[in-house]
Amino acid sequence: MRFQIYLTQFCPYCQMARELLDRLGYEYQPIHVELEPHERRVMEERSGRTSVPQIFLGDTHIGGYDDLAALHRSGGLSRLVDEARETGA
Repeated sequence: MRFQIYLTQFCPYCQMARELLDRLGYEYQPIHVELEPHERRVMEERSGRTSVPQIFLGDTHIGGYDDLAALHRSGGLSRLVDEARETGA
């Protein structure tokens, strides 16, 4: 299971999200919405939000960087990853 991050190249919160996932050793697929405008529409439909980053694990919407960091601090991120691995989602 790998994360998907909808992002733009110069967004500092996008960079922080990538750095956190890198530090934790999680793989992710970056989706550059400024290079692929149709992906911005997909992001908005999936998340209900217009800002970047928007982070997903499978079909589970985590939110933006602040949401990701809070989930990590609470221990919820590792639980979510473990559950995704167990279910093969």
